[in-house]
Amino acid sequence: MLMTKERPRTIRTLRGWAINVLQEAGAIHECEEHGWARDRADPHARERALDFARQDPPTGVSSDQAAAEVRAVLETIGDTCPECLPE
Repeated sequence: MLMTKERPRTIRTLRGWAINVLQEAGAIHECEEHGWARDRADPHARERALDFARQDPPTGVSSDQAAAEVRAVLETIGDTCPECLPE
């Protein structure tokens, strides 16, 4: 039987890498209806994402630059979807 392995997604920008790190850490998630990133407001998940950024930055990027990009992305993401109606 032929088996294939799923390839990891290619991330082309530092911002894309930071978004992926935040998703993997559970700090952000997508709105199910519209796809906008939403902040989970979980300080432990944020700290996990920052720790990962410092410990394993992308090739050619310093740990300080990687952590700064994760923080910059967090600053641009709100906890509500702009397209969802307020409850």
